[in-house]
Amino acid sequence: MTAPDVIATILRAVLAAGIVLTLVPLTVWLERKGAAYIQDRPGPNRAAAFGIFRLGGVTHVVADAIKLIAKEDLMPAHVNPFYWKLAPMLVGMIPLLTFAIIPMADDFRVGSFVTPMALLLLDAGLLWFFAITSLAVYGVVFAGWSSGNKYSLLGGVRSTAQLLSYEIPMAIAAICVILTFGTVQPNEIVRMQGELLFGFIPQWGVVLQPLAAIVFLTCAFAEINRVPFDLAESEAELVAGYHTEYSGMRFGTFFLAEYMALIVSGALSVTLFFGGWQVPFLPTERLVSGAATLLPAFLGLGAVVCGLLGWLGYRHYQTYAKGRWNDRRDFEPLILGSLMFALAMVQLVLAGAAWGARDGLAAWIPPLFATVIQLSAFVAKLCFFCWVFVWVRWSLPRFRYDQLLNLGWKALLPISLLNLLLTGVLLSLASLPPSTTTWIVLGMGILAGSLLVWTFRRQTA
Repeated sequence: MTAPDVIATILRAVLAAGIVLTLVPLTVWLERKGAAYIQDRPGPNRAAAFGIFRLGGVTHVVADAIKLIAKEDLMPAHVNPFYWKLAPMLVGMIPLLTFAIIPMADDFRVGSFVTPMALLLLDAGLLWFFAITSLAVYGVVFAGWSSGNKYSLLGGVRSTAQLLSYEIPMAIAAICVILTFGTVQPNEIVRMQGELLFGFIPQWGVVLQPLAAIVFLTCAFAEINRVPFDLAESEAELVAGYHTEYSGMRFGTFFLAEYMALIVSGALSVTLFFGGWQVPFLPTERLVSGAATLLPAFLGLGAVVCGLLGWLGYRHYQTYAKGRWNDRRDFEPLILGSLMFALAMVQLVLAGAAWGARDGLAAWIPPLFATVIQLSAFVAKLCFFCWVFVWVRWSLPRFRYDQLLNLGWKALLPISLLNLLLTGVLLSLASLPPSTTTWIVLGMGILAGSLLVWTFRRQTA
């Protein structure tokens, strides 16, 4: 391995970990502000850094992190020390390992130098994801059993049954996508989603496999213990579930792992069903070849957006914040608006420089531009899914335990198996002569119609 390869690997590792660990506090903030928006209240907005910057409640997340780090780490006398300490480390490690196979952009190419934008390139591909995520069960079991607490043990048992119940239909839904695209490599799956159906519809997985997408997303909620599937942590019954006996940063590790798992589930959903890093109608080749024109255009668009945000900040200061608190907090929108105006000016200067040098761009600028745009598209889709997880949490009630298991075993598993069968049949028909395919489809239609008529007559008899 050459020095550029080593540097590229280190940068990819920093980027992958940075995306996950940066999105965790932003997702916590989104959780709080989303809950406040749904419940028609302002949400947390009082904590201020240096007495000025509240940042719409983001400062509260920083305060929470400091609080957890500063708390005393208590270990009850009745726990099993080894497994009790191992559990949070195991649970926190799984999401980072699984995110390592997610492609954040297309391969970065400059001349003969090529580096993938996923941390790990494995022949196993998606199989790595399901192999590693299955290990999370052990962390939950260790936490519940080693705590020596009946509520913790019951929460661990519930979570284990839930994870095992929903892993199967989730894996089958992913197999349907693998069969459709003919590969287990996530980056190849994303590349194939860049093609167009009928010349204008992006060939995303959700278009080709809508049923698999529904099953996969439903199972993703269950796998990360989110409402309506958070029975392992149901406060009214089990206090805090399997992490009842944890405090300080050990509890914070469970908290961090839950949000990292949310982000990884969203990233895999984006990769399999929503085009991954693909920008609709702008494949990698077009981004690279058109960088001389697109780079100034995107910089100009960014300048317009930042200028608009700066104007909104100044307007907010003049009409609402000026003199409201009679302290330094009054100046927050003015300071942030000024920063947005400064950023807009920088982008305008860069856009002008890029337009002036459009005929002589350095060889590394077009592929870097394509990578940044694709990475931005991937993160934007991922943030949308983070909002979906928050939206569902504050919109739906919690299932009963029997409803949870019935949904997994009696609904999602048969649906996923039926979808797998249908996928195999359609792929087999695609290789047959058109006349044979027509007769088979006609026969299947007659059979399906007969079954529907028979079912209807039986129910109405």
